[in-house]
Amino acid sequence: MPSTNHPKSRGEDAESLACRFLEGRGLKLLTRNYRSRGGEIDLVMLDRDSLVFVEVRYRRQTRFGHAAETVSWRKQQRIIHCAGCYLSRHRCWNRPARFDVVSLEGDPARPRIEWLRNAFGSKG
Repeated sequence: MPSTNHPKSRGEDAESLACRFLEGRGLKLLTRNYRSRGGEIDLVMLDRDSLVFVEVRYRRQTRFGHAAETVSWRKQQRIIHCAGCYLSRHRCWNRPARFDVVSLEGDPARPRIEWLRNAFGSKG
């Protein structure tokens, strides 16, 4: 991930790195930065027959908490709502789905990557 001072570029770099990381583990990218009225999903991927909605978080330093900890309940609800829009638009309600978080921390050139499968879910 190239070192840059612009937050949008850092986010795009983190998403690209996370995508490559997941593709290296067999997932297939379907959509990047899927937007609906209520929010955005960084990556929509396919893991065998399951849809995976991925939130990507990057933190250079962790003294105020880890990257994955920044996915608040409110953010989770926006992602869940957005995923519902995706499922409706693509008519794939019957396909298994999950919500993952990929956190990147430390040096932007070589961050530590953690993949949290089923990091959160919909209640109903």
